[in-house]
Amino acid sequence: MASILDFATWEPVLRLLLADHPQRHAARSVRVSGRIGRHGWSLALKRRIPPPGRAAQVEDMQEEYDAVERVQRALADAGVGDVSFTAEIEPTGTTALRLLGPSPAVEPGFGTPHPGTLILVDGALPEPWRRLPDPAPEAAPAPSADLALLERTLRERLPHAIGATEEEIAAAEARLGVTLPDELKVLYRVTRARWEDLGDDHEAAERQCEAVDCELFDLDGLYVAEASSRRCSWKFAAMEAVVTPPDAMVQGVVGSPGWIAFGDNGGGDRLAVDLTPGPGGHMGQVIMLSHEENIGAALVADSVTDLVLRRPGAAPSSPQLQEPVVARVNIASLRSIQAAAHPGLEVLSIGVCDGAPFSLAPVTGLPRLRTLTAYPGTLAHPLEIAELTGLEFLELGPQEWRVLLDAGAVPRRLSAAAIVVHGNQDPLPIVDIANEILALWDRPRIIQTALKATSAPWHSRGEVFRPSSPYLPQPVRTPLCARRCYPTARPGRVRSGVHRGGARR
Repeated sequence: MASILDFATWEPVLRLLLADHPQRHAARSVRVSGRIGRHGWSLALKRRIPPPGRAAQVEDMQEEYDAVERVQRALADAGVGDVSFTAEIEPTGTTALRLLGPSPAVEPGFGTPHPGTLILVDGALPEPWRRLPDPAPEAAPAPSADLALLERTLRERLPHAIGATEEEIAAAEARLGVTLPDELKVLYRVTRARWEDLGDDHEAAERQCEAVDCELFDLDGLYVAEASSRRCSWKFAAMEAVVTPPDAMVQGVVGSPGWIAFGDNGGGDRLAVDLTPGPGGHMGQVIMLSHEENIGAALVADSVTDLVLRRPGAAPSSPQLQEPVVARVNIASLRSIQAAAHPGLEVLSIGVCDGAPFSLAPVTGLPRLRTLTAYPGTLAHPLEIAELTGLEFLELGPQEWRVLLDAGAVPRRLSAAAIVVHGNQDPLPIVDIANEILALWDRPRIIQTALKATSAPWHSRGEVFRPSSPYLPQPVRTPLCARRCYPTARPGRVRSGVHRGGARR
């Protein structure tokens, strides 16, 4: 931990933030903050505009890259995933730097130094991620499924392909714990889709993709697309709901033990054979799991045969209108809590409104309400939350949490919680509230470590002058998807102008 606790490690980052701060020449202290992880970072820095006709280059941000990389190396040495920070810089140059985190009970925040979602129950999952698909004992294969036609077509298109042996197919089934459907077996008997079989022949690989109409996984790459394969932050996952209309072709679950992923469309969306279809679907239909969505799947073809022959899938029928299980009350959607209240309501999100704060009385006693998020200042009586006994996720502003904490009224059935913060608020009071909430469940607190430099310009060596937590850091395994440009505020997605962490999975 030596290098991450050395003020000199952080000095270049702080210099950049101070240089960009609008009040840097004021005769008073300046507060800067940010978050840096091993795979991304979020800092309030202005980007240089490249000359007309030239795209932005790495060199345009080289100073930022170098400063951040210095911290990232220290994080890697310490075995820490990410850390947020806040610093108070006096006009004299005296700087008090506080490092905030990590905690194994806190998910990383998104593009902010404030704490992310607090996991109050170890290993807890949001309700949609616990939901299994309904069995489909009456489902039958589509009439278009034709094993002989499928094999003949594939062998015509891939005359030199090396097929999988029965032993290789059996080994894949044993690994997955599921019997592969007949169409998938025919597909792999024609081509086992191993790169080494192609001899680094890129044109042969392209021909294989064209023949199968997807980027086919080899047998070792097959996986069961259960809910655990679709990772999502608690904050966004708690806002989802499983809905499967009576005539749906695909069940609206997160994942299924009957979804066998076998390929990719080239854009990160996975193709799977569906062995647990919806009420209107077919056994063995081909579905697509979008990397842009957290839940559900789209029908691609009624069978693998249709996929290979490029026949369009059956058009899904229009679902019957239902009362929404996810309701949003704000100036652009529902205008009252009464309009959202009905027995099937699972998720209630209260956003910016132009009227008086709301009472939660209309939703008290609803049997399925499990998620409540409320924009700061939108609740008339925060203590009404204590009457919502089925909540598993709660997101409130700092003042509302303060009311619940002081009254001892925090719902104890919660599995996760979040503090919604807007604007450039000081992270320290937010961390204090987060630690109070974590303490109610005896969860590991957010570590606070203070470093201080007492000279101007900053001394090359700082001193640890007040370690404020007895907790030892624990490695954070959750990858950081920090945004390095201006985010699009759409739940369940992460956008980035420059993102070094790769695609979100």
